[in-house]
Amino acid sequence: MIGYVTKKHLAILLSKVSEHPAPNVRLEQYTLMSEEASDILWIIETTFNDIKGKIVVDLGCGTGRLAIGSALLGASHAIGIDADKVALKTAAQSAKMLGVNDRVSWILAFVPHISLKADVVIQNPPYGVKKEGADRPFIEAAIRIAPIVYSLHKAGEKNRKFIRKYVEHVGGKIDKIIPFEITIRPTFEFHVKKAYKVKVDLYRIIRER
Repeated sequence: MIGYVTKKHLAILLSKVSEHPAPNVRLEQYTLMSEEASDILWIIETTFNDIKGKIVVDLGCGTGRLAIGSALLGASHAIGIDADKVALKTAAQSAKMLGVNDRVSWILAFVPHISLKADVVIQNPPYGVKKEGADRPFIEAAIRIAPIVYSLHKAGEKNRKFIRKYVEHVGGKIDKIIPFEITIRPTFEFHVKKAYKVKVDLYRIIRER
């Protein structure tokens, strides 16, 4: 238990965060399931102590589950950044409903244009399925913003090799890779299954320069 929040309780609270009312497939706007977002945040805090008391930034925050979850786990402040005004409005409404709006801020901006400093970045960027290399600006911006970065990416040895090389290129070093499996529910009309399971890796990255 962290403060008054258990992992199960965190998942229940995050299930109240609204999903995007009109997601854009080109932007890969998929919402993390509340249990999966809870698992990710719980590991970050209980294993590495990287949320409580920290300033946390979520790049490409969507409707804000990771930012709001960080605030619920005791972040001193969480900042969600997205280029989608509708997503941020939805996120702000959820933060208010869950009572953390005084510790969460929302910024409408394109990730490459962001200039701010924080303690930690926790992000679930586009995986580059619709646009190759879509995750690269997120990695670069995250390392520029904070000395510690947690970033979700599609699993696979080829992808790991590329991300390791790219992280080093932009001044970071991969400290840990934690495998996860996330669920993508039918979000767009071309989805025919009830749910898709996708293997991903959570990278813990340390800024070196």
